[in-house]
Order: sequence, then structure tokens, then C-alpha cells
Amino acid sequence: MKREFIIEYEERLRQAMLNGDVKALEELIDDNLIFVNHFGQILTKEADIEAYRSEILSFTTIDFLDQKIILLENSAVTVTRAALKGTFGTESIEDEMCYSRVWKSNGKRLIIVSGHCSSVPK
Repeated sequence: MKREFIIEYEERLRQAMLNGDVKALEELIDDNLIFVNHFGQILTKEADIEAYRSEILSFTTIDFLDQKIILLENSAVTVTRAALKGTFGTESIEDEMCYSRVWKSNGKRLIIVSGHCSSVPK
């Protein structure tokens, strides 16, 4: 697994989140995803994608500020700090968040099997 490959997939995810591209998100996220959001809630793939499908969650800006990548045999771990702007329901979002993701190769492409998000203190 190469670092450039992981960076490419992180960018695909960023674009899918920015564009609310449900089809791309479905391809990038494993069916058995476990995602812990910044409220400590454990979300499934369906719950995560439904937020985009229903347009409850919408981003206008996602800027990667820093990214660390740990390459493993058939997987990788990324830790990405990002500046976000958008909306969640009727609430405005303008925050820095830190995401950790576990990417796994399924032989043809990479998919996210686990993720975690936390707020970056100001």
C-alpha cells in the first residue's frame, strides 16, 4: 500500500462529503462501518450516509490542515485535522475537527471500516 494511494482516497472522501455524493460515500464506506462522532455516538454506515441523503448534514468547506498516515500491510490509519463549514439541521458548523479513519483494501479499492471524530479545542 502506498501513501499516495491513501491521500487519493482521502481526497475522494473529502469531495464526496463536500458534494453530498451519496453514491461515492456508499462506495468508500464499508457496510460494517463503526463511526464514533464528536458527540460520542456510534453510527453505522446507513446512519452516516442518511445524514447526507436527507441533507441534514451539508458542508460548504472542508480544508485539510494536517494529515498523518500509518501504512500497514493491507490497510492504513489516517489522522486528519480539518476546518469545516456547513450546516447540521438548522445549526451552523464552523469548527476544526480531527478525524481518524481505518482504511482497508478489499482487493480492488480502499474502504473505510472504522472512524472517529473529535472537536479540536480552540
